[in-house]
Amino acid sequence: MAVPAFLARDRIVARPGFNRWLIPPAALAVHLSIGQAYATSVYKVALVEHFDASLTAIGIIFSIAIVMLGLSAAVFGTWVDTNGPRAAMFTSAVFWVSGFLVGSLGIYTEQLWLLYLGYGFLGGIGLGIGYISPVSTLIKWFPDRPGLATGMAIMGFGGGALIASPLSRQLMNWYDPSYDPAVAGTVPNGNAVAGLFLTLAALYAVFMLFGAFIIRVPAPNWRPHGFDPATVKKKALVTTENVSANNAIKTPQFWLLWTVLFCNVTAGIGILEQAAPMIQDFFRRGGTSLVLTATAAGFVGLLSLFNMGGRFVWSSTSDFIGRKPIYMIYLGGGMLLYIILATLGSAATWIFVLTAAIIISFYGGGFATVPAYLRDLFGTYQVGAIHGRLLTAWAAAGVVGPLIVNGVLDARGTPGQLTAGDYRPALFIMVGLLAVGFVANLLIRPVAEKWSEPKATDVPTAASTTADRSLTR
Repeated sequence: MAVPAFLARDRIVARPGFNRWLIPPAALAVHLSIGQAYATSVYKVALVEHFDASLTAIGIIFSIAIVMLGLSAAVFGTWVDTNGPRAAMFTSAVFWVSGFLVGSLGIYTEQLWLLYLGYGFLGGIGLGIGYISPVSTLIKWFPDRPGLATGMAIMGFGGGALIASPLSRQLMNWYDPSYDPAVAGTVPNGNAVAGLFLTLAALYAVFMLFGAFIIRVPAPNWRPHGFDPATVKKKALVTTENVSANNAIKTPQFWLLWTVLFCNVTAGIGILEQAAPMIQDFFRRGGTSLVLTATAAGFVGLLSLFNMGGRFVWSSTSDFIGRKPIYMIYLGGGMLLYIILATLGSAATWIFVLTAAIIISFYGGGFATVPAYLRDLFGTYQVGAIHGRLLTAWAAAGVVGPLIVNGVLDARGTPGQLTAGDYRPALFIMVGLLAVGFVANLLIRPVAEKWSEPKATDVPTAASTTADRSLTR
């Protein structure tokens, strides 16, 4: 599929002297925008009342968006790598903004199916393309610190809700003065949410297009000053070969890593899905509903901070200790923490909050580290396309995780009346999933050379000269 000339990859090759540290802000402009997907709970109740629908009917919107994220990332991954990050980021902006516009129309006209089509389907495509669009570019600009690079960008997806949540509350207050975000129990009307969607569409269009037009790709054979590609081969599991996306999915390493990501994400969703009601049920001891609401809101905000911070801190740490060891921490440490949460979490507030926050940091870190893990195993050639196909694990986890948690809790009783013991079966199921992921990670070995592309495929070589180094900063 051809793209207009101003979006083409050959129009955005960096000139000598370009500062590679301008690339992370370009990626962040997109990821902070699409990270709004984590802030849908802000207006969920308003949509329930506006459409006179169930929470499940409204929750389907988010599920559609996450499924489309995984599918569009898989389907368009090769297109993203072929046409470059500007075309991909521009396309993402078009779909993401269109999702808000169509969704707003659905709210104004009280047509729920338009909200499914807009925010769910169109917005989900924008999510998928936008999520993977800067990944391969960042890895090529930072071959010396791929974990740091992808962590900086994907941190934005985890932190998008920290901006979108308070902004959305304030905007809905402007559009509906009877709604006061500081007063528990007040709910904005549907028109306020529709106005919010229109405003977010305009804001995100500006930010995402800004990112698209400052993004650049490195010149062929470019490498950072002082970086020797030969040193990469000395690290375990890190290859200097390149594997195509079509070949990557034929390897056991891809499917083992798919399993690792699926288990880590499903376990993280186990906390995210029930964060607020869980802390309310655990600590109902005599508190008022207002105190519990404030506690739950603060707890969810804390989880968002750890989700965002984990993406940067743990991914950067993987540059030093390796991708396989960091996933052993995510999965092995996650098992221990879930056991603590299930058995001791209700004993003291600080135990519950600390263990849940660290689990979520592992959840975020797993997302941010996986592109660097893919680069280690398969090289840089089509790492964006491979990443897109791997994100089908996220789509699957987005369906399975809520089904597991909600299915167990529905069988145990009514939310708001549950006790700590009612949550334990779901928590122990997550322990089992993490154990499966831990074993899968242990089984990952270097990719066989038979899957590699010919040596001429876009690989920085020792033939790079001092002229290449003049391009670096």
